[in-house]
Amino acid sequence: MKSLLLEHLAWPDVEAALANGYRTAIVACGAVEQHGPHLPLFVDAEHGTALALSVASKLGNTLVAPTIRVGISEHHMGFPGTMTIQESTFQSICMDYVTSLVRHGFNQIFFIPTHGGNFKPLENMLPMLSETAGADVKVVVYSDLVGVTEVWERVLEEVSGFGERVGGHADIAETSLMEHLHPDLVRRERAEAGYTSEMTDEAFTKMIQEGFKSITPNGILGDARGASAIAGERCIDGLAELLTAYFKNKIAS
Repeated sequence: MKSLLLEHLAWPDVEAALANGYRTAIVACGAVEQHGPHLPLFVDAEHGTALALSVASKLGNTLVAPTIRVGISEHHMGFPGTMTIQESTFQSICMDYVTSLVRHGFNQIFFIPTHGGNFKPLENMLPMLSETAGADVKVVVYSDLVGVTEVWERVLEEVSGFGERVGGHADIAETSLMEHLHPDLVRRERAEAGYTSEMTDEAFTKMIQEGFKSITPNGILGDARGASAIAGERCIDGLAELLTAYFKNKIAS
C-alpha cells in the first residue's frame, strides 16, 4: 500500500486492498473554525486526518476515508473565518459516507470526531448510521470527549508539567498538535491564556447559547503557552492507543 488514505489511491489499488482484507474504514470528523489568535482554522480537520492515520496503522487492514473537514461550529461563528454546517447536513454527509463505503465492500466503519461540537451529534446518529449500513456492517462511533481531554492532560503533565493548561480548545494541547503537524502556521507570539476558570454548567450553557466569545474573547479554553512539537506527537500517539483499544473492544463485543 502506497498510502492508507483512500483519496490518495487509484481505483485498482482500492479494489486490490479490499480483496486483500482491507475492509475497515475510518472517518474523521473535524472542523474549520477559530482556534484562538495564534492557530490556523483547520486544526481539527488536520488533527482528524493525522489521528485517523495513526489508528489505521495500529489496527491493520484499515483505510482512512476523506476527513469531513467542516463540522457543527455555530458557537464559534463570532470569530471571522469559522465555517459551520447544520446538524442535519452533517448527518446526511455521514450517512452518505456510510452508504458509499458499504457499496464498495467495507464492513467496518469507525467514526472519530476531532471537534467537540461533533461528538454528541455523532453519538445520536449512530442508530441511523447502523441501520443505513445494514446488519452485516459494524459502525462504531467514539464519543467520549472527556477521555480525549484526560489523555491530553496526562501527556502534557508528563512532557512539561503543564497538564493544568489543557482547557479543550486552542490550548497547550492543540497548540502542541500544530507545532507537530504545521509549525510554520503557529503564531507563537500570540499564544496566551484564555478562559481558565472552572467550566460550570452555567458557563457551558452560556458558551453554547451565546457563543464562545461570550466567555472567552480570544477564543481559547485553557492556556496555549508552553506548547511543543514532542507533546503534540505524543498527544496523537496517546489518543491513537486509546481509540485503537476502544475499536478493538467494540469489534470483539
